[in-house]
Parts: sequence; C-alpha cells; structure tokens
Amino acid sequence: MTRLVTGEAVALDLRVARLGSRGCALLLDLFFQMMILNLVLYVVAMTTLIADEAWSVGLSILAVAAVLVGYPCAFETLSRGRTLGKLAVGLRVVADDGGPIRFRQALVRGLAGMVEFFMLYGAPALLTSLFNRQGKRLGDVFAGTVVIQERMPHSALHGPVAVMPPQLAGWGRTLEVSMLSDELAMTARQYLSRFWELRPEIRDRLGARIAGQVRAVVSPPPPPGVRPEVYISAVLAERRRREEWRLAQRHAARMRRLGRTWPPAAQPVPAMAVAGGPPAPAMAPGPPAPPPFSDPGPGQPRFLPPPDYGAGPYQGVIPPGPWRHGP
Repeated sequence: MTRLVTGEAVALDLRVARLGSRGCALLLDLFFQMMILNLVLYVVAMTTLIADEAWSVGLSILAVAAVLVGYPCAFETLSRGRTLGKLAVGLRVVADDGGPIRFRQALVRGLAGMVEFFMLYGAPALLTSLFNRQGKRLGDVFAGTVVIQERMPHSALHGPVAVMPPQLAGWGRTLEVSMLSDELAMTARQYLSRFWELRPEIRDRLGARIAGQVRAVVSPPPPPGVRPEVYISAVLAERRRREEWRLAQRHAARMRRLGRTWPPAAQPVPAMAVAGGPPAPAMAPGPPAPPPFSDPGPGQPRFLPPPDYGAGPYQGVIPPGPWRHGP
C-alpha cells in the first residue's frame, strides 16, 4: 500500500502494483505490439511494388516508432491509464496525485519505455523499480506517474479492516488520536489485514509491539482486558470515523458556498463528545449493558472476546462481534 495525496489534500491509500504483475503486463503488451508491428511491416513491404526502396525504408522506420511509442501512448490516454496487458492483469497508470494520466505523461512514458526496454533490454526499469518505494521505473519518474493494482483480491472484499467493537464505542469517542502518525497507522492497518496469515505466536508478539507503540501516542489507555488486535482495530476505526466526518464537514461547507443545502433534510446534531472532534452517533435507547471488559467479581459473567476469531462470518477480518459472555 502507498499513500497518495490529491490536489485537495485528501490522502488515498492505493495498492501499488508489484514487480511480477507489471512484468506479466509488459510481456502481454510486447506480444500485442509484435503482432501489430508484423502486420504494419507487411503492409509497408507491399509498397515496394509501387515505390522505391528508400521510401519503403522510411515508412518502416516510421511504422516501428509509431507502434513502439504510439501503442502505449494511445491506449493509456484513451483508456485512462490501461493498455491491453494492464487491462488483463488489472493494473492502471495514474498520476502521482491519484488523478487520471494525461497525454503528455503517456507520451513521456512511451518515449522512456522505448529506451528502457528496446535499447537497454529493461535493465534501467528493473533497477529503478527495485530501489523505488512505489516501484516506479524511469518513465514513471520522468512523467510523474505510478502504476497501481486496480483489481483487488477477493479477500479485500470481506469488509473494512478496522472496526469498532460495540463495547468500546463510548471509550473510542474520548480518544486523542492527533499524535498518531500516518506511518504508524499504516503499519497497524497492514497488521490487521494480514492478521489471519500470521502464526499465532508471531501474531501475538507483533500485535503487542504495535499496540504498545499506538498506546504511547494515543490517550486515554484502553479498559483492562482488551486484546492488542482489538485495541488497534478500535483506534483505527475511530480515526477513520473522524476523518470521514471532517470530509463531510468540508463537503457541506462547499455546498453552502454554492448556495445548496447540505444535508438536504435538517436533523438534530448530537452533542460533541470531544472539543474539536466529530459528534457522537445517536444511539437508540435500550437496556443498560454492563461495562465492557469489566470484572464484576468472582463467579459473575464478564465480557470477553470470542476464543476463535476465525470462525463464523467474521473469518478474515477483526470482527466487531458478536461478543459473548464467558466464565
């Protein structure tokens, strides 16, 4: 994952394409280019029947340059960053701010690709991709673009990575998360996304270390008995909720400047839990619940996380519940 910042200062988390997937897309594009080039050269060769040899050589050079440079330039401009190979693998070329690629950027990538792949056999592209954090080749560096993974794996469609457990919702609204850096939040998010891929001992040790780093910059501390992964999930969910609230506030202010009403129907806004933070969501009245993760005494039931997170409909994500009573 990489974080791109748009022109409106909105951070986007995008999955940068891996070297293997880009190599597969490149091989497919080279196959299509060779097919088109052979067809064009066959048509050019037929001109020798009506023109001299110099005219045919000039047309051949023009055809080679047009196919090798024009193929990626035309496809990436018309299809908004996708060639036939990238379309098959699920990749897309975007600008550094996450916007669609322009003709100028596609032309720079095509000219640089001709030098990188056809003159220097791909060595500069390979070396640059290995040492660049976003996997950019020289053409991407010159054009200001990045290749992202557009087709997400099926495991990423189960739901959000970080969720707020119901028992921690009240505590979460009192959190101070302004000191939580984007790098630490990304590390915690990657840990939750790979939670079920890790071995139990490594998962617990890594979760305790990341939870300690988060606890050092986030206050107040969690209630006693909260597992590290549940604590990390609650902090990230509250941070995401506040960011969405700020975006909604900016959108509402923009609508008001345009003379429109936002939201369309006026509704009472609940009191804010923290000064400068988003309003607490309205909760439907219901029977009082015991305090989360509290120890009422010996022999009394207490709230505990389920022993097997991987069972049931929550397999693959950190579940918000159902939380059950344990002995």
